[in-house]
Amino acid sequence: MLKQALLYSLTIVLLASCASLKTAFTGNKQQTQANETKGTTLLHPKAKTEAKFLDQIDMEVEAAKTEKATPPVVATNNDILVNNYNSFLYKNEPAPSSLQIKYSILLNTTAEEVRNAKMFEFIDGWYGTPYRLGGTTKKGIDCSAFSQFLFAAVYGASIPRTAREQYKLTNRISRTDLKEGDLIFFNTRGGVSHVGVYLQNNKFVHAATSGGVMISDIFDEYWVKKFIGVGRMKNEVVAAGSQ
Repeated sequence: MLKQALLYSLTIVLLASCASLKTAFTGNKQQTQANETKGTTLLHPKAKTEAKFLDQIDMEVEAAKTEKATPPVVATNNDILVNNYNSFLYKNEPAPSSLQIKYSILLNTTAEEVRNAKMFEFIDGWYGTPYRLGGTTKKGIDCSAFSQFLFAAVYGASIPRTAREQYKLTNRISRTDLKEGDLIFFNTRGGVSHVGVYLQNNKFVHAATSGGVMISDIFDEYWVKKFIGVGRMKNEVVAAGSQ
């Protein structure tokens, strides 16, 4: 009897222990699930958000103001003509002639600076004449014949035929002291072999092998390398020619 009573007591204790353990485990699991659910809700709230619009509110968007790009102004020969013409009007002087305008462009100067009409009329009559060594006509002319003819027509002076002889009859002057009518000498074939007549603004007129009678710049790379010197015709030569 005592054994049976002990056996029943032990069985009841065991059953009670299992029930407690089950409750403990079940409660912990439920608590864990509750905690997980709570954490998920905090991390990922499922609250529904709806976009709400406010009525009677107008927003004006100012259109961007765009300005048309102004094209760059490029000077043309027509601009030079207008400027030359205006320069005479403002000074109450006669309008420039077509000859003045033409050579103001070639010399890169204003028309009013093209003053020596006899000089430029002579040049214009020969401009573009082809080069010919020993030539003396409009069919072909060389540099020294051209300068000789120019002095005769413009200054009424008789000067020698060749560039070397012309060089000998001039006084040496500085290139910074150049004036219209001075002679410029170059070494193109050995010694004094080419001559031109100075005009203005570093430009001189000559009969060149490359383009005939033309206007060039003394500071062009080619002519700078060939430059010998500048000469002004001696006064007695010019005076003798004018008599």
